[in-house]
Amino acid sequence: MGKLKGVSILLGWMLLASPALASYVCATDDLGEEICLEHPAKRIAALSPGATELAWAAGAGDQVVAVVAYSDYPPAAREVASVGSHTRMDMERLLELQPDLVIGWVTGNPTEQLVTLKDMGVPVFSIEPRSFEAVSNTIERISILAGTDAKGFAEAERFRQGIADLQGAYAKADPVPVFYQVWDEPLMTVNSQHLIGEMIELCGGDNVFGQLDRLVPRISAEAVIAANPEAILAGGMGEENRHWLTRWQAFPSITATERNNLFFIPPSLVQRPTPRMLEGTQLFCEKLEVARGRRP
Repeated sequence: MGKLKGVSILLGWMLLASPALASYVCATDDLGEEICLEHPAKRIAALSPGATELAWAAGAGDQVVAVVAYSDYPPAAREVASVGSHTRMDMERLLELQPDLVIGWVTGNPTEQLVTLKDMGVPVFSIEPRSFEAVSNTIERISILAGTDAKGFAEAERFRQGIADLQGAYAKADPVPVFYQVWDEPLMTVNSQHLIGEMIELCGGDNVFGQLDRLVPRISAEAVIAANPEAILAGGMGEENRHWLTRWQAFPSITATERNNLFFIPPSLVQRPTPRMLEGTQLFCEKLEVARGRRP
């Protein structure tokens, strides 16, 4: 027993005596890779608009030194140096900014560029949150790596509780057949495994294309007409651009068109896996309540 106590004291002394060891932080990313930093990150590159929002949500906004195109929230993100788009980064510019942590997007960033960064010794934390719980968990992991645990965990819990409250409010809501349009040309939607599919289900919606195999399947206008959704929700090319809904006004046989259940949802509130999805989900649920109220 005395020997074990001595070992414990020795290990404790070593941690106190070694600042580098004492401040070591680790988190496992969505590729299953453990990312360890000798010190909490001070210079973060966020390689998608969603990653940028998540970094700020984690309390690490002041540490973000590089973003990509369309990283427009929060407003302070617009002042950060841009290193290209999420599909093609300016590697020279990115490396000039000397990030000590890169937040990558598993299916959105070019794999070869992320591999190049790793080969050069730049820590890359790859994310792909696909559920509400994963959004909270991602915020927590980023905050660990950034040394902003208190803020990050508080924000993650706020989002977690907000979603739980909505789940309780709409648990017994009457189902509404829904088509969510994620893109216009080509026409695209989401299946039930997508995070937006989880949003539809939470609000009492029945995703008319939920059974399709692909996460973001291409469909035809004829398929939408045949599915006959009671509500159609869509974003657009921008936060105020509603023209994607215009095409459906030409099909009065669709129940959604007949009852004027064509609803615009600002895309950044639902198509980025960030805490703002709480606001987007609330809006989504409210639109489906409107549709229920218009039933004959």
